[in-house]
Amino acid sequence: MDPVSDADINEKLKEFEVKNRDTKPINTAIYFIGIFLAICHIYINTIGTLPELFVSAFHFSGFGIMCLLLLPAHQKLLHSKGALLIDFLLIAILLLLPAYILLFEDALYERGTVFSTSDWVVSALAVILSLELIRRTTGWFIPTLIVIALSYVVLWGSFISGPFSFPGLSPETLLYRSFFSSDGMFGSISRISWSFVFMFILFGAFLVKSGAGEFIIDLSRAAASKMIGGPGFVAVLGSGLMGSVSGSSVANTVSTGVITIPLMQKAGFPARFAAGIEAAASTGGQLMPPVMGAGAFIMASYTQVSYVTIISVAAIPALLYFLSVGFFVRVEAKRSNVVQTSADNDSITTVLKSGWHHILPLGGLVTMLIMGFTPTYAAGFAILIVIASSWLSKHHKMFVFEVFEAMAQGAKNMSSTAVLLVGIGLIVNVISTTGVGNTFSLMIASWSGGSLLFTIFLVALASLILGMGLPVTASYIVLATLSAPALYDLMAANQLLDLLVSGQISEAVTPILMLIDPSAVSQLAQGGLSLEQASTLISQIPPDLKDMIYNQVLGAEAIAMILVAAHMIIFWLSQDSNVTPPVCLTAFAAAAIAKTPPMRTGVTAWKLAKGLYIVPVMMAYTPLIGGDFETLLRLTIFGIFGLYAFVAVMEGYLEDRLNIATRGLMLVATLAMLWPDLHIGIQLAGLVTFLAVFISGYKNYRI
Repeated sequence: MDPVSDADINEKLKEFEVKNRDTKPINTAIYFIGIFLAICHIYINTIGTLPELFVSAFHFSGFGIMCLLLLPAHQKLLHSKGALLIDFLLIAILLLLPAYILLFEDALYERGTVFSTSDWVVSALAVILSLELIRRTTGWFIPTLIVIALSYVVLWGSFISGPFSFPGLSPETLLYRSFFSSDGMFGSISRISWSFVFMFILFGAFLVKSGAGEFIIDLSRAAASKMIGGPGFVAVLGSGLMGSVSGSSVANTVSTGVITIPLMQKAGFPARFAAGIEAAASTGGQLMPPVMGAGAFIMASYTQVSYVTIISVAAIPALLYFLSVGFFVRVEAKRSNVVQTSADNDSITTVLKSGWHHILPLGGLVTMLIMGFTPTYAAGFAILIVIASSWLSKHHKMFVFEVFEAMAQGAKNMSSTAVLLVGIGLIVNVISTTGVGNTFSLMIASWSGGSLLFTIFLVALASLILGMGLPVTASYIVLATLSAPALYDLMAANQLLDLLVSGQISEAVTPILMLIDPSAVSQLAQGGLSLEQASTLISQIPPDLKDMIYNQVLGAEAIAMILVAAHMIIFWLSQDSNVTPPVCLTAFAAAAIAKTPPMRTGVTAWKLAKGLYIVPVMMAYTPLIGGDFETLLRLTIFGIFGLYAFVAVMEGYLEDRLNIATRGLMLVATLAMLWPDLHIGIQLAGLVTFLAVFISGYKNYRI
């Protein structure tokens, strides 16, 4: 190697000084702007009473500026002065947007929503800015999708034939609906962004700053220290708990994976398996209450079911998912003879003694939600609890400087999400304006031939395709808008079908059914219809009467739970792009830590995350969402053992290697425990079969 000269060293020092001089002012600006945005949003979400349209514009403007500072164009263009000037111009336009709405919105309505020249310019610039900000944060896919959607409304929608033909809107109407109305950029999705999503991302930033992340890892290590495959269970527990508050599976993987993946490799887990477990567990973090990323808030807005109800019904499905990942850990640990490397960890009691105060903020949050406070107010109060409880810590006391750092970090974490959700509002506006959502739902129902299972398959396929370019939250929003009505209708029809076959139909709907098929009503009076008769009757019910019949027969509460289940299924399936090749960013992040081939790691993660597909099917065909206590207990018990049996079938291993015959027997046991509506005797037979195989290979009396 050639010796390094003093001139080379001086040149490197100069480059470092220039780079540091260029970035230090930007970092300082990001820090103070982040604090300002956090304080403003806390005020807006607790005691402020500002117009929602102005708040949405301010939200977009503030976080748009953050994105421009975090991803400046001039850094990619070799410090070009022209690019720097463009960034300053974009920042000036962003500052103009909320001011323009505040000063000139009333004048627009006084003119009867007829655009002036300035209205044209400002609204068009807002849309273009949205595209540019999303391009900088996520790439070209979403901006391209938005351009296609907007051009469909004003240009080419009228030139296509068939169900997707649209007569078109004028550019003025489109820009009005995109910028000034409550349906576009600053509509319901934006409101969710500046209220629920921001407050909980800020709450997560405060938790991390208070040392809660370290506490979660330590607690997970203590809990899993005596278990077979303990390091793997540390990843499952730690990533699940961290993911609930982080809101990002990739961030979860990076933050916890640097600890858990080397720990698993050291214990003897194959590197690719260790990375796959971390990716699968981190993906499940967004399924874990109480935060669930941004999904729970959007779901509550779409379904008009309370946030508390959403997170309460999500708990058991999340438990089943993490147990399914844990079963893979145990089976692989037995097969690979994983050694116990965590015996020297502190006990649970010791960890709780030193970090019990980290539980207080989550406890306060859940308590306030149960008491009926709004999620945003509860999150704001929980942040105060984080600050107060940190004073009980030895190493992470939060004073003014630490509070400001948490605010700045929370705003940075929110920046890309904020501009993305505002931009997605443009797509949602097009879907609702043109009726594409209803058309797509009808097409799904037609393609599936009335099959609920095939409909779920189509939604899963669509989520995988969308997930290649859209983040999970955006994918869920688009999919829910397009396919939730079809999925809800099929699930409700499925329950109505069961009642028609059993003859348990309310007399209140008999007159309506008499108008549709009098012979079927007479057959109902004799004890019920055949499956074919019931299916035919349901297919003949006019769409405008279906909701009336569903409400009369199933009841308002059951209907609400079916709607939640439909959205929960879509939300779960939207997660699969995290672990499903060819684009699986969570698996790729884990692969980078484990130094394993990215695509092969993605295949492994996809296999380990099979609960993402099994549990939604259970939601569709059983009362796993919204069932009574006895039903949920039965579903949970058989679901746990059924998932364990499924893992054994996939791996060909339980407590020992399974031969082909035993593997076939376990498949039968899996179907007996997981297949919906089977007699409890058959389910018990499946459970006994599983336990018999388990015990026959049991060699070590350890968990």
